[in-house]
Amino acid sequence: MTENEPKPSHKKHHHRKEEAVDVLSAVITVSDTRTLETDTGGAVVEELLRAAGHTVVAREIVPDDREAIQSALRECLKKEGLRAVILTGGTGVAPRDVTPESVAPLLEREVPGFGELFRALSYEDIGSAALLSRALAGLSQGRVIFVIPGSRGAVRLAMEKLILPELGHLAAEAVKGPSGASVA
Repeated sequence: MTENEPKPSHKKHHHRKEEAVDVLSAVITVSDTRTLETDTGGAVVEELLRAAGHTVVAREIVPDDREAIQSALRECLKKEGLRAVILTGGTGVAPRDVTPESVAPLLEREVPGFGELFRALSYEDIGSAALLSRALAGLSQGRVIFVIPGSRGAVRLAMEKLILPELGHLAAEAVKGPSGASVA
């Protein structure tokens, strides 16, 4: 590419259709202290999903406990038609922050770019504290799964900049089998 050539636009996606799709989603908040009434992070996830035209079929709170997190995720994965699960909270480095290592073994394929981009965008907002986030995303049983911090600011950043712009595409790709044909 020469100096005068325009750079390729990151907004062009020739490999997919740009159409609105209702992605049936579940929201799991991981916290020892939050209730549905005090869970502001999970509320933001639900609000933004609905505003984007997606259906939230479940929202729950589970404690910072590996078995509880895995059990809640497994139950969500059994829901017919569900295409996405977004977990908030438990992504830091404190001893009780076990969401990433609870979810990772259930993933069939990771999407490492999600965590990388989330930390890069977070760095612009909060500086070096962004390295403490262990946000991740991956695919499991034909669903896309996101693990994000629980703070309102981090939730809004992840949802608006990364998850919502790609949710329909990722959900469609997640249901494809090895041949590329939909298995759902």
